Amino acid sequence: MEVRKIEGKPLREVTVKIGLERINMQEGIMVEALLDSGATGLVMSSEFARKQGFKLKKLERPMNVMNVDGSLNKERLIENTVEVNIYYQGHRERMEIDVIGGRSGW
Repeated sequence: MEVRKIEGKPLREVTVKIGLERINMQEGIMVEALLDSGATGLVMSSEFARKQGFKLKKLERPMNVMNVDGSLNKERLIENTVEVNIYYQGHRERMEIDVIGGRSGW
């Protein structure tokens, strides 16, 4: 676990290194994940999903992305998810992660 600092003061941001396994390929990568970002779920950028070869699963009903202040987020709708296995300290959890940003038709 890493607590980042600026000028010796801790930021309100904690990251951990986790393993993400692509279900469709059964291959994994190590990533740095932000904990307690304030989001109500797990999110991944569409650019990251595309570059890493994650298989997208189209949502039947796209979801709006709301900012903390209640306004609509500029990243448009969440239209896709990816299914992954998340690995951390010997524990594995199968999860669906919302893909945010961009459109599904890369």
